[in-house]
Amino acid sequence: MSNQIQTKAIACFPKTHPPVFLASSMIMAVFVVLVTSYQKSAKVFIDAVQAGIVNHFSWVFTLCTFLFLCLIVWLLFSRFGKIKLGRPDETPEFSRITWFAMMFSAGMGIGLVFWSIAEPISHYTPESGGSIQQMEAARHAMVITYFHWGLHAWAIFMVVGLSLAYFAFRKGLPLSIRSAFYPILGNRIYGWMGDVIDVFAVVGTMFGVATSLGLGSMQVNSGLHFLAGIPQDKVWQVGLIAGITCCATISVVLGLEKGISRLSHFNMIVGALLVVFVLIAGPTWYVLKFFGVNLLDYAEQVLYLSYWSEWETTQEWKSSWTTFYWGWWIAWAPFVGLFIARVSRGRTIREFILGGLFGPALATFLWLSVFGGTAIHLDYETGGAISTAVSENVSTALFKTLNQLPMEQLTAGLATLVIITFFVTSSDSGSLVIDILTAGGHQDPPTVQRVFWAVMEGVIAATLVVAGGLKALQIAAIASGFPFALLMVAICYALYKDLSSKPQETGSTATASRKDHVRIDE
Repeated sequence: MSNQIQTKAIACFPKTHPPVFLASSMIMAVFVVLVTSYQKSAKVFIDAVQAGIVNHFSWVFTLCTFLFLCLIVWLLFSRFGKIKLGRPDETPEFSRITWFAMMFSAGMGIGLVFWSIAEPISHYTPESGGSIQQMEAARHAMVITYFHWGLHAWAIFMVVGLSLAYFAFRKGLPLSIRSAFYPILGNRIYGWMGDVIDVFAVVGTMFGVATSLGLGSMQVNSGLHFLAGIPQDKVWQVGLIAGITCCATISVVLGLEKGISRLSHFNMIVGALLVVFVLIAGPTWYVLKFFGVNLLDYAEQVLYLSYWSEWETTQEWKSSWTTFYWGWWIAWAPFVGLFIARVSRGRTIREFILGGLFGPALATFLWLSVFGGTAIHLDYETGGAISTAVSENVSTALFKTLNQLPMEQLTAGLATLVIITFFVTSSDSGSLVIDILTAGGHQDPPTVQRVFWAVMEGVIAATLVVAGGLKALQIAAIASGFPFALLMVAICYALYKDLSSKPQETGSTATASRKDHVRIDE
């Protein structure tokens, strides 16, 4: 890479780390050009990638996610739990409510709204449930859904988030994925090895976020079709991606405090209103009992479920569900991990895990039980109306369910608003994280760079929607998550190595700088 190109990049984006910024931008530009120019060939290639990973390496996802959960649970109860992610006297930047709202919005967002009914109904239908009774079929459907959205998913985010917060705020390294490899690579993280790691993280994050944006556009399209009768097609979905990306760009310009945090609060309030309405208007006692039963089933089966899909499901099923989810969460891990690290400074490791693993997982379970339980009950009452709708178009699941409840137009509008705000939060949070990675770890990079990445996210999402809709989004998540899964194993080892290699400091925080490439605690 010539000095002239790097000089131009620095001139346009003053805090850019040129190797990472340019390499990531070029990879994404080539992807967009090839997929839009050669759609049929791109589809063949995407299908081949999916088949190769799912048929031969799905066990890597299964093993890695279980490893991540074991590490996080061990750290929670270990002597390292009292270590503060920052200076010993440092206090958290955000209140617990704001902290939780931002983590939940960034970690689940659109995907949870999209799949909270579609997935339980998909597992509940006779084709997958066999001849077992209605309640048993419902419990089976929900425990699988809990498995995909529960502790395993959040453990993936926790591994990256905890590592970044520890090395950045405790050890004084840059807030970048490369810093998590310091115990293994030492000062080489500042060279080409670190650049390659960050490029993997940027590309994985981009496709993970783009997957969510694509799902969001499909569901917003369904909501507007229900409310106003607009067509459900790719033209409208691409237009929605463009429009909502503009809204995300405005939030990006406002920044973390005025934009993302306030929007996250709004998400939680509107989402809570929708949950409460569905709970009250729907089969309330059924859902509440269902929630308790679901939690017990999940607690009893969580270890079994950790390897269940690898032994007892088909390759096609795994590619649509478990392997897709693990790939999606891992692709999201650099984004969500770096974001929750950025907003978690000043908290202890134990507080970080309790608030970031169990809190969001419990909120997710409640959301799934309210929407999924209501849909399953209504599907049974209506003779399969909702499951039929899901089999035809999964993005209509939420609106078909709301249509069975009172004030369907109002609640459909509220649901569409929730999806849009989650859409915006995911996009601007992703833009901030990618910008930090491509800026060499600067925690407050220039606005122009965030705008650039917000627009790029919209372009990638639109490209995937045009290339193949839901299937292309699922395959992109799996393919981009696979290489980062291997890097995350190394992150686990590096974190364990640094924590256990020497007594932790109780006084001032160790620091490091790019200038001297040496940490004070060495």
